[in-house]
Amino acid sequence: MKRLQRLPPTVSLPGLCCGVDEAGRGPLAGPVFAAAVILDPQHPIEGLADSKQLSEARRDFLAVQIRTHALAWSIAQASATEIDQHNILQATWLAMQRAVEGLQVRPAGVLVDGNRAPAFGLPVQCIVQGDVHVAAISAASILAKTARDAVLVALHAAHPAYGFDRHKGYPTAAHRAVLARLGPCPEHRRSFAPVRAVLGMKVVTSAVAQHTAAVPIRPRADEVS
Repeated sequence: MKRLQRLPPTVSLPGLCCGVDEAGRGPLAGPVFAAAVILDPQHPIEGLADSKQLSEARRDFLAVQIRTHALAWSIAQASATEIDQHNILQATWLAMQRAVEGLQVRPAGVLVDGNRAPAFGLPVQCIVQGDVHVAAISAASILAKTARDAVLVALHAAHPAYGFDRHKGYPTAAHRAVLARLGPCPEHRRSFAPVRAVLGMKVVTSAVAQHTAAVPIRPRADEVS
């Protein structure tokens, strides 16, 4: 029996809309980023795609093209502290709202990658796999990803032992091993389970060490003269 091919989603909002996407929901450290992009119909950009499907060099090239040829673009973030205060979903939405608010051109509507979105005070359409099918969302995906990667490379300079320039904060085996050995840095997300677990271990280890130091060492009976 033939499988039915799923048709690409259709943009139903009229007018000049901005695409919105995020980067960095899954990492254990660093801010979550979002970008909003209004593309210029008179200057289409070739090669736009989901940022995760592109090489780093291709993303960097397209990011320059987007910044140069888009009608408007904006990048925003929510910090690791805000993620811990609000949770990752709410912090992501906060970054998205900041990105849309930062646009110098007011869009007619907002096209958001995924199946849920915050309120923008504008018509909104959520599009699953929008970063694959909708050029403006692809552009937003690329800007959010490249901006976040740049911040994590800078974070590596401040905390070189963690290797942020390589894994960008994602929970790779190498990252988790260093995290377990050194404990979290100020940019680690305390509300994420792997970081919480390491903090718990550090507290237990410290408590055991303090208890051991407080217990007097008594000589064995055969050592008493």
